[in-house]
Amino acid sequence: MISDRIGFGRGERAPFAADPWRSRGRLYPEPPSPTRTEFQRDRDRVVHSSAFRRLKDKTQVFLFDEGDHYRTRLTHTIEVAQVARALARALNLDEDLAEALALAHDLGHPPFGHAGERALDAAMAGFGGFDHNAQSLRVVTKLERRYPSFDGLNLTWETLEGLVKHNGPLIDEQGAPVGRYGDGGVPVAILEYAAFQDLGLAIFAGGEAQAAAIADDIAYDTHDIDDGLRAGLLTIESLAEVASMAAILDGIARDHPGLSPERTQHELVRRLITAMIEDAIAESLRRLDRLAPQSADAIRYNDAPVIGFSAEMAAADADIKALLGKRVYRHPRVLDVMTKAERVVVRLFQRYVADPATMPPPWQLEPGADERRRYRRVADFLAGMTDRYALYEFTRLFDEPAELG
Repeated sequence: MISDRIGFGRGERAPFAADPWRSRGRLYPEPPSPTRTEFQRDRDRVVHSSAFRRLKDKTQVFLFDEGDHYRTRLTHTIEVAQVARALARALNLDEDLAEALALAHDLGHPPFGHAGERALDAAMAGFGGFDHNAQSLRVVTKLERRYPSFDGLNLTWETLEGLVKHNGPLIDEQGAPVGRYGDGGVPVAILEYAAFQDLGLAIFAGGEAQAAAIADDIAYDTHDIDDGLRAGLLTIESLAEVASMAAILDGIARDHPGLSPERTQHELVRRLITAMIEDAIAESLRRLDRLAPQSADAIRYNDAPVIGFSAEMAAADADIKALLGKRVYRHPRVLDVMTKAERVVVRLFQRYVADPATMPPPWQLEPGADERRRYRRVADFLAGMTDRYALYEFTRLFDEPAELG
């Protein structure tokens, strides 16, 4: 039984878990807290950051004004944190580090979700591009300015490495970019930071970061199904095209004949989250048994992720993502709004570059600043905007409403 193996509520920490009492520390040394571990401090700093608060008005898939019950970046982040803690608790990892990573993983997302990211990446093509993961690193190491002695949040090494590498190594042993950066190269922001604090870009992150990464997949798969059904872009019948969804729906119909569509929807999402979490726990336990790691570094230096889905669930995950891509993310209604949102971001970017004085004084550079710095400053300013503020700025600067719907 899996329940005989996992650490629910026992307060144990496995030898391969990150140890907050033996953290590699912070870039700027600080005295320890008398009441919190180092990873608890990281979590709290993320929660109290300005960037975290702005997530409440940033798009996940549907814009903030399309309905009160659709996910935003903030509610998505909270759901990821809940799943990450559940996985970390079951696997005897450090729950606080897993939660801190989950809470910080989307801090760099610009307004309008991936549409805003595409627009900023295109605008920054000649100046290092734009990547939301790299921007999250900039937020926590540079752009948050709350402390008298340093910029950023001065998070621990373990949190920074997990934030940057939660999807795996960024380079190979020879320094060549791999994975999602294999074609375009590792973002400049990450390389610049790693030049003075080595984050081990050629190895995996620790188990807590891997748990946060799979928690992200679980959360957005399930809540995008929920939101897609709510928006009418998905139907119960269309979900049944996916074998794993059909099996769950058959079970619901068998256990609860005549259940209303609304309750069927909620029960489907509940059972899917449960199935994905339990699969990740069982598969991760199997991998841990094979590896038998005696330290967090044993997970980092393994040649594959240690926390993950079984082959069967990974295939189901791919099928779900394909369905969401076809019927939700690339639905004409969604694409139309996102295309208009991209134009808003592009026009704002062009205006700020042409006339930096239109940005608030703290964002204006000294006269004569080189072009690369000017472009990056505009990208930082725009990336920090909420959807609502971007639309406000568009109306202010162009004296016309930004019609997205």
